Amino acid sequence: MDAAFTAEQDEMRRTLREILGKRCGPDEVKAAVRTAAGHDRELWQQLAQRLGLPGLAIAEEYGGVGCTPADLALACEETGRALAPSPLLATAALCVPLITALGTDAQRSALLPPLAAGGLTAALAVPGPALATALALTGDNAAGQWSGGGRAGGVQARADADGGGWRLYGEVAQVLDGHSASLLLVAAHTGGFARSRTLLFLVRADAPGLVRSRQATLDETRPQARIQLRDVPAELLGDEGADEGAGEGADVLQALAATGRTASTVLAAEAVGAAGQALARTVEYVNQREQFGRAIGSFQAVKHRLADLYVQVQAARSAAYYAAWDPDQGGLALAQALEALRMTAGEAIQLHGGIGFTWEHDAHLYFKRAAADELLFGPVHRLRAHAADGAGLFTPLASLPRKVAV
Repeated sequence: MDAAFTAEQDEMRRTLREILGKRCGPDEVKAAVRTAAGHDRELWQQLAQRLGLPGLAIAEEYGGVGCTPADLALACEETGRALAPSPLLATAALCVPLITALGTDAQRSALLPPLAAGGLTAALAVPGPALATALALTGDNAAGQWSGGGRAGGVQARADADGGGWRLYGEVAQVLDGHSASLLLVAAHTGGFARSRTLLFLVRADAPGLVRSRQATLDETRPQARIQLRDVPAELLGDEGADEGAGEGADVLQALAATGRTASTVLAAEAVGAAGQALARTVEYVNQREQFGRAIGSFQAVKHRLADLYVQVQAARSAAYYAAWDPDQGGLALAQALEALRMTAGEAIQLHGGIGFTWEHDAHLYFKRAAADELLFGPVHRLRAHAADGAGLFTPLASLPRKVAV
């Protein structure tokens, strides 16, 4: 394993940091999230056309850059530093891998090029507050209850009588960038109890019967929408004929779990970027704020608190970089990064003193991101528990093979 970054990766990070430094200050971020789109459309086009961010992990044959998910993670570390609101996570980390894994040749050829160019954005709609479960981050997603499980709730899909397509009916409460995405990937349950399975469907933003409304959220840099589907026409993601096979639902669940591993790596890098910037801003403040005739950063107690945060952020960064090389470790890296961000954001508010406790202070942007990410993709203890179960750390001793003395 070569842990060093390439010259191309270093240049991408430098260029991205320069662009975001000019266009994504705290005031610009607050202004962008209050627009109808929830992000700066002009900045998004600049990132897509100049750096090709949405196409980093898309193959060159589909108009992408052809890089690995590790490059996407490095880019998201920089967007995390600036808390830049953009469709990058929803489009490139959640939807692109699913379209690549499950889509037909025609679907990939039609969707991936505009996604890579930034002209088309996508959002993954998973029923209920179950995004972490659907992506197999906090537990096994094979049970399928998160998608409706044949009961009332979730999103239900039925094939048209003439076999010409599908119809969706139901509601999804938390869809990242769902209010502005041009394309929705909707996880829906079909087959009832006899052939219960979860499938993914493509729904266009202008589909009849689709109602989208932006929701008020704790973290405005992560805009969410409520999606209502009222007998909405949809296209199955994948081969229509494959739905007759019993393995199609299993393929969807496996693809969601694989996407979860990649997304957890990207999210970990993003959280590390945010934690590192929150720490840097706090260090800068304590070196300027004076008390008793000296900077408060010179007090030993403050130094110890900052040193502990530095160690925690660096450990989380190492875990995120390792997960970029080995995505199977993404869940643990995400737990480490979310915990580091929560601790750093909380200490940032404390060390800023009275001004830090005001809701309008910039430190609260990081605190809100930490809280919202843990609600969406955690919590931390469940991420760690699922990783421990997968590694067999708590296997009962009675079930372990015993050595036989010779």
